[in-house]
Amino acid sequence: MTREHKLKDITEDAKAFRKRLKALIGFRAAFVTLLLGSSFIFKAGYDRFQHPHAFSYLIAALYILTFVYSILIERIKQLYIFAYTQLILDVVFGITLIYITGGIESWFSFMLVLIVISSSIVIDKRAGYIIATLSSFFYGILINLQFHGLLSLNSGKIMEVKDYLYNIFIHIVSFYLVAYLSGYLSSRLERTVKKLDEKATDLRELEFFNKEVIESLPSGLFTTDISGKLLTFNKAAEKIIGCERDSVIGRRIDEVLPYFKFPFVQCRREEVIKTNGVKKVIGFQITPLKDINGNNKGFIGIFQDLTDLKRYEAEIKRKEKLAAIGELSSNIAHEIRNPLASLKGSIEMLKDGTIPPDNRKRLMEIALKEMECLNRIITDFLTYSKPSQPEIRRFELHSILDETTELLKNVEQNKGNISIKKKYAGRLEIDADPQKLRQVFWNLGINAIEAMPKGGELVVSTKNTDDTIEIIFQDSGAGIAKQDMERVFYPFFTTKESGTGLGLSIAYRIIEEHSGKINVESNPGVGTTFEVILPKTDGKT
Repeated sequence: MTREHKLKDITEDAKAFRKRLKALIGFRAAFVTLLLGSSFIFKAGYDRFQHPHAFSYLIAALYILTFVYSILIERIKQLYIFAYTQLILDVVFGITLIYITGGIESWFSFMLVLIVISSSIVIDKRAGYIIATLSSFFYGILINLQFHGLLSLNSGKIMEVKDYLYNIFIHIVSFYLVAYLSGYLSSRLERTVKKLDEKATDLRELEFFNKEVIESLPSGLFTTDISGKLLTFNKAAEKIIGCERDSVIGRRIDEVLPYFKFPFVQCRREEVIKTNGVKKVIGFQITPLKDINGNNKGFIGIFQDLTDLKRYEAEIKRKEKLAAIGELSSNIAHEIRNPLASLKGSIEMLKDGTIPPDNRKRLMEIALKEMECLNRIITDFLTYSKPSQPEIRRFELHSILDETTELLKNVEQNKGNISIKKKYAGRLEIDADPQKLRQVFWNLGINAIEAMPKGGELVVSTKNTDDTIEIIFQDSGAGIAKQDMERVFYPFFTTKESGTGLGLSIAYRIIEEHSGKINVESNPGVGTTFEVILPKTDGKT
């Protein structure tokens, strides 16, 4: 603990002790007024007092002392000495009151008990035992002097020695029991108050820490109650939205910030807002604010200014698009250059006119084949780069798959050592473009067969879920290398000696047009699985 904290604790303790002393002074004034004053006014038992005038003087003296205490309380620095002085004087006045009101027969012997309790509460448990000892001593002397007739006190009743002794014994035991109980309760209360103060300090520090954290967040944050009234609005929120928190706190959020629609929809979304004439893109998320029991207390909103991020994203996309166009152009040039070179060589040799007829025929076949290759490359590229709009209609999916698998059995790449199995999930009707899906299934099938040059098994299966229809092509071929997995759908990417590398790209584009997706999993040496997932439309099967 630092020196500053220690000084602070000492100051707080002094304030608390001074407050207890003021309470003691107030209690003394109330006691004198209510009990002694009422006894004086109504003359209750007043005629039996052996020194009635002294009783009046005692009340006056107590009032005067109370007034003096009230003046000195803010000036005296030695508060503990001041407190002990008051309590000792209270004991003296208490014994004096007992004396002038009959000694052993006095109604006011309980005053000493009250003084013992006051000492334990105002100072501590030790002070309670000190005042109990002092009270026992003075009370014992008073009763002994009365018994021996050394004081001008006459008892109205005939009392024996044992009565006096028992009276002293009862009072002394009472003083110490009260000192113990009040000291115990006072110490417990003091410890409890101290713990509560510590807890309150911790809570204040935690509250201050939370406030610092909220105010230091780079994201805007607000909280509302269950009816949508704003409770919290941090500095970042002020900066992003462009309004002062004082102008929005306590008001319904959709009144001051109309783009935050209430009741809230719990999701993350983006909005374009206009603040001070500047358009901003903000992304925000609303979540429920719950108490410790899990009950909804309101809502928490967190939002960020995405304007710069969106601008950077657009710039990156533009650069990526330009890079993709450059790479695509390079790939197109490479794919076209090879057949053009073969075509050019064949034509130059034919032009020479010295080629034998058999070779001339061979060269013509090469030229035609390369022309066909060029036409296929251009056709595939146009299909990929400028796809036509799908013509959606309802058809039975398995009939298209059956046609595709029959064709796959007879392609040139299938040497007859590839078995094709079908695992269909009942009858499936789907709303899609059958010609485009036929092209997807053909490309996936050809890709699978070419991956099994030494033979294998192709399994074509379907699944019908609540929201989607899945078509799966699973082969037992060589698989795809891990470093190539991310590029399998890139245009012109291929690991084969022949082929344009556009088949899977076209398939991916067509499935995207149908709001679906293609997943691929592959284990080198084990096989590859392509999974086409198409959403169901209103006409669910």
